[in-house]
Amino acid sequence: MAVTETTEPAPVSQTSQLYDNLRAAILTLEIAPGERISERGLEARFHASRTPVRAALSRLEREGLILHEGRAWTVTPIDLDEIASLAELRGILEPAAARLAVERASAEQLDEVRAHLDTLRPTPDRQAGIRMGSTFHLDLAALGGNRFVTDAIADALTRLERTRWIEVRTPEARDAAWAEHSAIIDAVRDGDGDRAAELLAAHVAGTNDRLLAWIAQERRRLRGAGMAIVGSTER
Repeated sequence: MAVTETTEPAPVSQTSQLYDNLRAAILTLEIAPGERISERGLEARFHASRTPVRAALSRLEREGLILHEGRAWTVTPIDLDEIASLAELRGILEPAAARLAVERASAEQLDEVRAHLDTLRPTPDRQAGIRMGSTFHLDLAALGGNRFVTDAIADALTRLERTRWIEVRTPEARDAAWAEHSAIIDAVRDGDGDRAAELLAAHVAGTNDRLLAWIAQERRRLRGAGMAIVGSTER
């Protein structure tokens, strides 16, 4: 009887570790937007076998962080039109989520979000600034109790995470973000849905405007550093 050779799936821990490492390299711009990557190159770089490499790439493709064209993989360029569209999406969903939080969240849940925000107060570490932003927006969305809204906001934040390294590039920017988050959660705790929605819409719009303005100013330098940027800063 012929023996059929099978390929054992990679251990979940190995696949997850590779995914986390590759995702971090993309989000921190260690692997630049527009950079071409190969399965063999990743195998050598991360000392991994082909199966977890392909699994990680497929997962990142679903998140919109890489593109698959034929046999080639490319880190998704920074798309200014996508950034603006995601800001529009967030400007609709997140104020609605804040209103839902006012209606549905318990005092204990709101206190937990407030405490969580306080523990993530800005530090000189940009990673902490990004974590603070993502955590706050997802915590607040979850309070609304609609998982589809929360999932949509989470997807938008994932697609924006590379550019959010730019947003929190200075201590002043991190301080400003924390202050705006703080005012939003205080409005929710006060039961003022209109005020919370207004503050959140202004926060999303202001962050997007500052980001696009900075990219427009630095676009030539960023491209010179090897980053692929497509789209227009004008809407």
